[in-house]
Amino acid sequence: MDENYFDVAIIGAGLSGVGMACHLARKCPQKRYLILEGRGTMGGTWDLFRYPGIRSDSDMFTFGYSFKPWISSQNLADGPAILSYIREAAREHQVEDRIRYNAQVDAIAWDSARAEWTVSYTDTVSRESRQVRCRFINGCTGYYNYEHGYEPAFPGSADFRGRIIHPQKWPDNLDYRGKRVVVIGSGATAVTVVPEMARDAAHVTMLQRSPTYMASIPAESGLTTFLRRRLPEMWVYRITRTLRVGLGALFFALCRRFPNRMRKFMLKAVAKNVGPDVDMKHFTPKYNPWDERFCAVKGGDLFECVKSGTVSVVTDHIDRFTETGIRLQSGSEIDADIIITATGLELKFFGGIAITVDGVPYDPSQKMCYRAVMLEDLPNLGFTIGYTNSSWTLKADITGEWICRVIQHLDLSGTQCVVPVNSDATVVHKDFLDFQSGYIRRSIHQFPRMGDKPPWKLKQLYPYDLIMLRFSRLEDGVLRFSRARKPADREGAHAQG
Repeated sequence: MDENYFDVAIIGAGLSGVGMACHLARKCPQKRYLILEGRGTMGGTWDLFRYPGIRSDSDMFTFGYSFKPWISSQNLADGPAILSYIREAAREHQVEDRIRYNAQVDAIAWDSARAEWTVSYTDTVSRESRQVRCRFINGCTGYYNYEHGYEPAFPGSADFRGRIIHPQKWPDNLDYRGKRVVVIGSGATAVTVVPEMARDAAHVTMLQRSPTYMASIPAESGLTTFLRRRLPEMWVYRITRTLRVGLGALFFALCRRFPNRMRKFMLKAVAKNVGPDVDMKHFTPKYNPWDERFCAVKGGDLFECVKSGTVSVVTDHIDRFTETGIRLQSGSEIDADIIITATGLELKFFGGIAITVDGVPYDPSQKMCYRAVMLEDLPNLGFTIGYTNSSWTLKADITGEWICRVIQHLDLSGTQCVVPVNSDATVVHKDFLDFQSGYIRRSIHQFPRMGDKPPWKLKQLYPYDLIMLRFSRLEDGVLRFSRARKPADREGAHAQG
C-alpha cells in the first residue's frame, strides 16, 4: 500500500474538518483518508482564538454535530468547551491518528489522466516540502485568514503609550485588572470580550462607528433541562435542534419579509434590557435586520454592564490615537491604558491554496459554486462553508453527508471523476455571499460566484439545503460523472474535468 495515497484528503482539522472525517468514518468506513492541518493542534478557530470570553455566537444545539449530542444545557458555550467537544468527537470516531499536523498546504494539482490530486504541503517544523496523492479533496479551511485579522491603519497609533491588541493575536497573561480599556468594534468579538473584561477592568468603553443588532440569548436552555428528565439524550438533542432550526429560519424570514416591524420589536427588547438612562442611538442600526450578522448577547451580560455603568458605549469616528487614548472626530477623547482592535477578520477562500488542473491555473473567483459544495469545472473537490445567518455546523454537516453520497456513487457507478459543468448560458453571476458586513465586502472578490438560478444559487436556508443535498438526484445533468482519461485525451480536460 502506498503510504502517500489516500481516497480522501481533508484540508483543515477544525470543526468542519473533524466533522467531515467523522462522516467518512460513519458513511464510508472502507475509505482511507488523511487530514492535513497547518497548525500543531486540532480545533481550528476554537484553538486559535484565546481572547477573554471566547464563545459561540450560535446556540450549541445547532452548532453541534448532527451525530453527536451537545449534552450541556449551555446555549452559547465557551471556547474551551467547544474545543473539548471537537476533540471528543475525534476520539469517538478514531480521527486523531489520521491527522498530519504542521502540514501547511500550498498547492493542489489535478491530473485527468490519473484522475487524482497531488497535494503539496510544507512541514512547518522541518520546512521540508512534501506531497500526498488522493482521489478526492474536501477543503475545510473555513474562510478566515488564520495569519492575521483586519487591522486598519489608525493615525497616531505609534504615539499611544499603552498596549494595542487585536483579539486574533491575544497575548498570554495580559493583565487588565484596574485598567481603562477601549474596545474598537461592535461585532460578535466585541460583544463577547467587552462584558468579560469589564469584570476586572476599571472601565471598558465599546467604541463603534455604527450600532449592530443585538439580542439577549438565555445562557442555558430550560427546555433541554425539562426534556432530559423524561427522554433519552439523543431525542432531547434532536427535538431541541429541530425547534431551534425552525425558529431561526422563521426569525430570518420575518426579518426579510417585515424588516420595519422586526426592527421595532428588537429595539424595544434592547431598550428594556439597558434601561431608560441609556441613549438608544448606540443600539439603533441604520440598516435592516440581517443585512449584516446578528449579535447574540449571552444572558444579557453586555446590557447589564451598560446599565450598571461598568461599560460605556460611544458611537463616533476615530480622528487619531494619542499618547493617552483616542481622539474622536467629534473632538472628545477617551483615555485608555489598553486598546483592543476588534475591527474584524480577513477572509481567505480555500486557505489561499493555489489550484491547477492539468497544468492550467484555476481561479475560483471566475467560477460559480455548485450547491455551495463544489466548484464549476473543478473535479473531485468539495469545500465546506457554513451559513452567515445561522450555525456554521448546520451546513458543514449536510455538506459532509453529501460528499459521502458522491463518493459512494462514484464506487457504485464505476466512475472516478465528478465535476459540475454549467451548460446554461443564461445564468447570471452574482456575489457568493449576499451580505453587507464589512469583513465580507472587503474580500468577496476572492470568492467564487453564485448564479441566479439553481443549482448555482445559494439560498442561505438550512431546510432548503437539507432537502436538496440529502434527497436530490446526483445525476442531475450538471454534475458529470466519468472515468479517468487516457493521456491522449488530456487536451481540454480543464473544461471537462
